[in-house]
Amino acid sequence: MARRTSGWTDTRSNVTTNPRKRASSEESRASSSRRIAMAPSGNTVPNVHSSIDSSNKTLLKSDALYTYILDTTVFPREPECMRDLRLVTDKHPWGYMQSSADEAQLLGMLLKMAGAKRTIEVGVFTGYSLLATALALPADGKVVAIDPDRECYEIGRPFIEKAGVAHKVDFREGLGLDRLEELLAEQDAGAEPYDFAFVDADKPNYVKYHEQLLRLVRVGGTIIYDNTLWGGTVAMPPGTPMSDLDTRFSAAIRDLNARLAADPRIEVCQLAIADGVTICRRLV
Repeated sequence: MARRTSGWTDTRSNVTTNPRKRASSEESRASSSRRIAMAPSGNTVPNVHSSIDSSNKTLLKSDALYTYILDTTVFPREPECMRDLRLVTDKHPWGYMQSSADEAQLLGMLLKMAGAKRTIEVGVFTGYSLLATALALPADGKVVAIDPDRECYEIGRPFIEKAGVAHKVDFREGLGLDRLEELLAEQDAGAEPYDFAFVDADKPNYVKYHEQLLRLVRVGGTIIYDNTLWGGTVAMPPGTPMSDLDTRFSAAIRDLNARLAADPRIEVCQLAIADGVTICRRLV
């Protein structure tokens, strides 16, 4: 998800001036791809997420291959409640911010493989990845969901309730850094550590989230960061002209990636799924 910065508002103000008309169903997916290439001299690369919805959020070079993956192994296994929320979110002006269906499938599998019961999600939007998390958790599991935008969360809440997993969700409205500090205080007071965390929030604060989450997630636990390839811009030559938002966010993601790669406290794996997903396992 392309997230908002600081107060989580910059992305909205920078990209909604040219929103893409959303497809109303999977059958009417747009065939155009958002491949990234360096702009001609003097031109600026368009906002890299301006033409994204749940049907084309990928870095694969082949639209046909990604459609094959979705149609063969993702959509047939996507719960109806998640499909309904995904399609509703695709129609939202900021629908590009939701996690892709294949990423949500990966998230659910990782949660189950880890046997996670206590989880954190920083950055919720309408709750598509949150719903995937709640469905993957056991009956007594809990996910603390943090986002400053309750209005967007309320779009997804009826789907979470209909799925019968609302009791697993502890939604906390507010900025990520502030709410994580509250969780740290709770942990200092005796609360158990967390098993798993998923971060899809304001990119310039990812490095700060990492330090907080390393204190909140247990040794052996998992921390996942979304958008860690930022539309492919992390590999563009220095000085490639981009929008102000992409310039700032791409720089923040490159900084995060370098720090994670050099961090001896974690094992790290970078996946080219969706907009880039980085999986970290806490070692110490």
